[in-house]
Amino acid sequence: MLYAYFCIYCLVYERFIMKANLVTTVDYKPLPLDFNKKKTPVSYSTVNNKNLSTIQNLANQQCMGKKEWAPIDKINAWMITAETATFMKWGGLGVVASELPEAFNKNFSSENEKISIVTPLYLGNTGKKNAYLEGNIYNGAENKKISLTKIISLKVPFCNGHNTLVEYSTDVLMGEFNGVTYLFLQNDRFFSINPSPKNNPAQDGCYVLNVNNINEVERFAFFSKAVYCFIKHLILHNNTSIKTPNLLVANDWHSGALSGLTKYLTTAQVESGQMTQNLADSISQIPIIHLAHHLGYQGWDYPNTARILNSLYENLSALVYKNAKAIKNSNPRTTNTLIVYDCYNQASCNFHLADRVVTVSKNYMEEVSKELDFGLDFRDILKIRKDHRNFFGIVNGYDKNLISPNQNKIDAINKYFAPSNFVFYDQDHLQNKLEDKKEFIKLISKIATDKEFKEKVIPLIDIYKFADISKSIKRVERTPIICATSRLVEQKGYDVASSAIINLAQKFSHFKNIDLPIFILGGAGDNNYFEILTNLKDKITAINPKYGDRIFVFRGYQDHFAYAIQLASDFYMMPCRFEPCGLTQMEAMAKGTLPVAMSTGGLVDTIENEVDGFRTAVFFSPNKRKVYGANLDAQRLKNNINAYTETLEKALTYFYRQPKKIAQMTSNAMHKDFSWNVENGSIYKYRQLFKTGSL
Repeated sequence: MLYAYFCIYCLVYERFIMKANLVTTVDYKPLPLDFNKKKTPVSYSTVNNKNLSTIQNLANQQCMGKKEWAPIDKINAWMITAETATFMKWGGLGVVASELPEAFNKNFSSENEKISIVTPLYLGNTGKKNAYLEGNIYNGAENKKISLTKIISLKVPFCNGHNTLVEYSTDVLMGEFNGVTYLFLQNDRFFSINPSPKNNPAQDGCYVLNVNNINEVERFAFFSKAVYCFIKHLILHNNTSIKTPNLLVANDWHSGALSGLTKYLTTAQVESGQMTQNLADSISQIPIIHLAHHLGYQGWDYPNTARILNSLYENLSALVYKNAKAIKNSNPRTTNTLIVYDCYNQASCNFHLADRVVTVSKNYMEEVSKELDFGLDFRDILKIRKDHRNFFGIVNGYDKNLISPNQNKIDAINKYFAPSNFVFYDQDHLQNKLEDKKEFIKLISKIATDKEFKEKVIPLIDIYKFADISKSIKRVERTPIICATSRLVEQKGYDVASSAIINLAQKFSHFKNIDLPIFILGGAGDNNYFEILTNLKDKITAINPKYGDRIFVFRGYQDHFAYAIQLASDFYMMPCRFEPCGLTQMEAMAKGTLPVAMSTGGLVDTIENEVDGFRTAVFFSPNKRKVYGANLDAQRLKNNINAYTETLEKALTYFYRQPKKIAQMTSNAMHKDFSWNVENGSIYKYRQLFKTGSL
């Protein structure tokens, strides 16, 4: 009898404890719309509940590499990406998204391994980017076409503008391009690129504020949620047309919400009875590799913080948020994995919860895990990951055939700028590059003097006081051409370049027996940096009018013009404040144009100083800390302007005094191959990481 009473007592006590635990720790409701405005720090109470404990400890487990990587025999990966170079490109992350799967499949599809690409189906016209669907043919924003077949339709729960959860219909369309399966997610509300009248003109392509008032962060939060729903659908319904992936590659912040959905939401739904443990395990056990490009871009959205979290985690957002404990670090802003301080941050979740994090060069990995100026709010977390060997740096690859001098493209340039006579060259016929220098000098001189021709060939490019130098260049082979055709943004360091050129102009103005260099500087971007370049030309002209005539500055971009500049140039200026990997230096080297670069990020990994390019002896962070180089050099040079001036002067001195050295360096640069599939190339490192979780 006593035993019976004891059993009843235990049962009642257990139910009481469970009920108390449920009341005090489980909160099945969305977050209030103003929760982040209160700036109230979250306190994480100790819980006995297994699921809530799992959520609280997950960041610590992932960052410290406590979860063992399950080896993958046959890779069936998805590249989850907002951009592709094939259908919607805005930067280098789009190039990686297309070329990595193409190279991987080309090399390993015979072994039944592949990467598929999952990306939004953008529709609309921004004025610069136009994408549309004609029947089953998709015409992407990069003028490529693909035939598509609808395979399934999803219901994706996401909040509307009134914070009401709505199931948005999203179709999945499939097609093949260049040996890669593309899975497009179609939803007109979120993936329209027709810009709102309120859209900032600097925001273009897939980053516009669209006519439905959807900004980039909300767009890509929906994208992550749609991918999650897609995976869940495949597991539940065992679709025969496509297999569930065994690996997800999240391409930068755009898909940064993924690991929170696959690991947090599934656990929370098990807790609330909305999902079985088997289904949750099937989803959460798919490993995620987060590919970080530039940490300055993270996907911030303060006004919509609550709405986005309520969209991602639905009625469980409060439960997840109150238990989303970050790994202990010295940054008081990153104590919760879903927000940074009081703002939704889309990259944050993957930095905390992804199974592995990769960035686009080994040196950039060192910078972001060491320097606050580069790692920003995630420096400490990335340092923990690096120390526990689940953060890696792999230099971006490139298809060399696409960036080397190309006869078809040269023919197109000659037709476009007719009459012109640019010629093909390679590392074994470098004398032809001299002919392209001569041809380019004729071209810019004609643009300077023939207004009608200028409006015909580069109508959207603003030029500033172009001069006719065709008669003043006596020895083309002794006249260096130096270019910079990157975006006009702070990162690219045009102000540093301008200061270095002025420093050298004052020195070169006293030389009587040298042929002054020609500078071609410009690109699309910020008008403030165009003004820096126009001021540069005016200052140089004041020092030496003849030298000033050889400074060509412009604003805008035209593909044929940019290609002609690189064919003709001897040096490519890269005085970058940061450069996670850099693709421009690879393009320049493939054309025999030697980079003159700051020693930062991937420039250190890809340019061998005085062998195939030039790099600064030191590099300083914005807070003037030495990031790269010897202490004696840092004490001598003191800042990046001095360091870059010294390096640019060295490159020009070699050109004037050691032409054989420059010829050898040019040949070295053109022989260098950054292709994905070269021996020990990036594609093999990625494959090893995919299979084993380590390098």
